Amino acid sequence: MASQTAHKGLAEIREAAAYINTQAGVRPTIGMILGSGLGILADLVENPTTVSYDKIPHFPVSTVEGHAGELVIGEIKGKQVIIMKGRFHPYEGYGAETVSFPVRVMKELGVQTLIVTNAAGGVNMGFEVGDLMVISDHINMMFRNPLIGPNDNELGVRFPDMSEAYSKRLRALAHSVAAKQNFSLREGVYAGLLGPTYETPAEIRMMRTIGADAVGMSTVPEVIVARHAGIEVLGFSCISNMAAGILDQPLSHAEVMETTELVKAKFLNLVLGIVEEL
Repeated sequence: MASQTAHKGLAEIREAAAYINTQAGVRPTIGMILGSGLGILADLVENPTTVSYDKIPHFPVSTVEGHAGELVIGEIKGKQVIIMKGRFHPYEGYGAETVSFPVRVMKELGVQTLIVTNAAGGVNMGFEVGDLMVISDHINMMFRNPLIGPNDNELGVRFPDMSEAYSKRLRALAHSVAAKQNFSLREGVYAGLLGPTYETPAEIRMMRTIGADAVGMSTVPEVIVARHAGIEVLGFSCISNMAAGILDQPLSHAEVMETTELVKAKFLNLVLGIVEEL
């Protein structure tokens, strides 16, 4: 099966990490993966080193508008960080293990905490466009898992526990920082679907029935690999639109980008506040 032969092992992970190390002078402990329209956070990195994905051995290349396709390595609030401006998605034709390969590289570089962000459709009827939701859990509706195939015990155990995929400690910290900044975070379950089509109204009704609060086309493979690697995860969804069938209007990527532009100041301040306290 192609999915089994597509796995990249320790040699490839170390080769990619070694190249990044030759470019950057810091050893990051915090990794970030920024979704559609949220890459602005990388502009706040002090003493940044930028590395294009296409220069890194074995790295895939992002093909989606709103995803820059580069690593930014440096400092935020005195903490060493590595930020992915743009991620990869299964709908681009990549396998789940390829999508999540950068998380393996982050672990090799020294990352212990991963902050993942995405733009998502609101499924919970109580949500509003522009809300920020801290992810409490996810539902893998991609029906793809990056750990399928032979397991390398040096990377993680064969059957990793996912009972706390998103750290309770970090979620509590996120709520505390938001409260200090005088706003409330939503909290809920993110359903990851394959895409690239937006969901049908019937699919959204199903998502609500099975317990999803927001829906998107990313994040799940990276989080699975992060937990397999022993990295603590904090996730956020920017509710960029209400999902299909809730409002009587078509969905578009342009709307996603517009909404993330409106909430970026709140989002930036929140993440900066969290990084400061990590």
